[in-house]
Amino acid sequence: MARWIVFFDDEPGMMDIRREREPLHLAYLGRHAAEIQMAGGLREAPGEAFVGGLWVLEVASRERAVALIENDPYYVPALRRYRLLTWVKAFPDRVVTL
Repeated sequence: MARWIVFFDDEPGMMDIRREREPLHLAYLGRHAAEIQMAGGLREAPGEAFVGGLWVLEVASRERAVALIENDPYYVPALRRYRLLTWVKAFPDRVVTL
């Protein structure tokens, strides 16, 4: 298993998609919680509109990561770009709870 980080960048029209599909998106994250270990929206400052998102994945392959990303109800290619990077945690034996 490899750990991956996904950075999402949203276009302005993405807020409408977020409002419309939020229950579907949250259910999707819940169904895949074993692989999408952490997820959340990004804002320029507290209380401002969302401008993107961040996921931490633990999956068997890059292809699986892409499948999870592109099957998410929030994924609309014209409104949401992503960058997928593998990640190695410093101090791998340290347990972190957020």
